[in-house]
Amino acid sequence: MLEGRQEGEQTGILKGERTLILRQLARRVGNPSPEIRLQIQSLSLEQLEALGEALFDFSESNDLVGWLRDAESE
Repeated sequence: MLEGRQEGEQTGILKGERTLILRQLARRVGNPSPEIRLQIQSLSLEQLEALGEALFDFSESNDLVGWLRDAESE
């Protein structure tokens, strides 16, 4: 039971982080395309946190595309 609860909490944290990142990206560089959204949804919590920090340096959507490309190659 405790394991299921922890898993649920982890899922909730991940969902919240994704939602926040997508909202921040929309304000910073515009709404991501459906393809980019799928890529973001597949990121781990650690990668989402790194993206959350990196997006402050983004000035256009190509910055996001480049970041995602680099994240895939790691």
